[in-house]
Amino acid sequence: VAMPIQINGSIGFYAAFSENRHQHIWSIDDIKFINDAVRILQNIIVKRIQRNSIASSFASLEAILDNVGSSIYVRDTKTGALLFANRSLRNNFSKELSDGSLELLFESSIPSRSKSGNYEVYHDLRDRWYELFYTRISWVDGRPVSLCAVYDITEKKMYQKRIEQQAYTDFLTGLYNRMCCERDLERYVSEARKYDSKGVICYLDLDDFKKINDTLGHQYGDILLQDISRAISNVDGIANSCYRMGGDEFVIIVPTESFDEYDRILEDVKHIFAKPWYLKDSDYYCTMSMGSVVFPDDGDNVSDLIKKADIAMYEAKRSGKNRIAKYSDNIDASSIRRLDMEKSMRDAALENCKEFVVYFQPIIDVLSGDNAMKGAEALVRWNSSKLGFISPGEFIPLAEYLGLINPIGNYVLEKACECISKWNKAGYKNICINVNLSVVQLMQKDFVDMLSELIRKYSIRPESLVLEITESMAINNMERTRAVLMKIKGLGIKFALDDFGTGYSSLSSIRSLPFDVIKVDQSFVKDLASDNYSKAFIKMIAELGETIGADVCVEGIESAGQLSAIEGMKVRYIQGYYFDKPLSEKDFEDKYIYKNSNKLVKNI
Repeated sequence: VAMPIQINGSIGFYAAFSENRHQHIWSIDDIKFINDAVRILQNIIVKRIQRNSIASSFASLEAILDNVGSSIYVRDTKTGALLFANRSLRNNFSKELSDGSLELLFESSIPSRSKSGNYEVYHDLRDRWYELFYTRISWVDGRPVSLCAVYDITEKKMYQKRIEQQAYTDFLTGLYNRMCCERDLERYVSEARKYDSKGVICYLDLDDFKKINDTLGHQYGDILLQDISRAISNVDGIANSCYRMGGDEFVIIVPTESFDEYDRILEDVKHIFAKPWYLKDSDYYCTMSMGSVVFPDDGDNVSDLIKKADIAMYEAKRSGKNRIAKYSDNIDASSIRRLDMEKSMRDAALENCKEFVVYFQPIIDVLSGDNAMKGAEALVRWNSSKLGFISPGEFIPLAEYLGLINPIGNYVLEKACECISKWNKAGYKNICINVNLSVVQLMQKDFVDMLSELIRKYSIRPESLVLEITESMAINNMERTRAVLMKIKGLGIKFALDDFGTGYSSLSSIRSLPFDVIKVDQSFVKDLASDNYSKAFIKMIAELGETIGADVCVEGIESAGQLSAIEGMKVRYIQGYYFDKPLSEKDFEDKYIYKNSNKLVKNI
């Protein structure tokens, strides 16, 4: 009798039964017996196949897991027994396997109900970082297990630390930067609150550092910043809490553990600046002004603390520099305003000077017979989004002090060239725009190239641009000034000597410089109608101008009496409120550019 044996739904074998001793007739009972025997045999075969399959599957799984790039182990979630550890884990964590500390090291932080996840583990003894990935699965034999994969991420952590160090470090000096200062100060303030202790933040600014840059050059200014950074970071108690905030500004945080030594730390810092610095074969003194704030007494908000320390520092500067001021709510409002102006100006300069606007005051040719508008002086104004409209007399000296006069001045220059081009196309072919220059702009290495590029970019005639420099600026380093002016003059650009009569230049010095216009300072105009000295002075300058081939412009004319006093003096150009005040670009265009006549209507 042959009976099929089915394995997984298909016939895999046949069981054959035979009787060889004598003739046999198979009864129903015999058939039932054979069926039972076949089922038993089938169960035996299936189980044998399953055992072989499990063993084969486990062997394949072990081969796979032994060759992956991580250390892997499997633990029975019910009994805690270690069911499997791959070759990498056996090699790298043999000690932990032998002393039974593997579970404590890697699995102690797994949430009890979490099915999968990952987190980082630091191995104290090895000083290495690992990342653990865990998941709950059914093992090859059906048991619930926890599979854990361990990756060594020490190199990754070290790389992240280097990147973080770069992000928090000032490239020039090696000190920590503003971002790191704000992060650390948050921690120091938190510690002070927690332990009921105190700390100090000191905001330090170098006095007249700009003079070092202007005199010796920026490379020596950088050397000085590096020397100062090394010196203050070597002071005991603040070695790891010194920061460069930008430019020549530093912050020193005296942490809670060093607060009792604050007076000694302060003396050490003061001693650093009491000695000269050796730069370019000579000794140079550079003092500092400092503002200090105690936290949490004076506040516990990071931004407020830094601002208060900054305000205190400005109070020290306002009081004469080379001193230390403690923050107080009674500090003069002018120090607070100056700080607000500085912060706002830095932001405005970084945002393409969009808060600065250019106004134009017409310059009148009074010898033309019809008081025609010959040109205009471009005057920069600052409409701060935070502080409102700020007068030039207030913000221009600050811009020069902060070294921001270059971007602002260059913005005005480009705006002037843009308007000249636009007004030329509107029919004013011979209009000239005067632009004031600072000494910092004039001495830029690429200033001549920049002017040449502006002329090319806007396709204007070079003589349409008149650069004004002050008398005191002209006689400062006469040889260098003349060399730069002659290069610019070679482009075809004109020059005006501004504020003449207020400086100390000799007539021979003025003659040696290539000026096309001499602008008499308005201090000589105030009493022009009745003051014979002022009349004589202007007459003399007009005759001098005629002799050396320079036109004369008188500023500050506000009345008919002042205007009539200079009639017949050969003064060609007049500028002042008698004809018009400085106007916005739109108002100037509406009044002078897009009108049929260029004759002026005097303001009454």
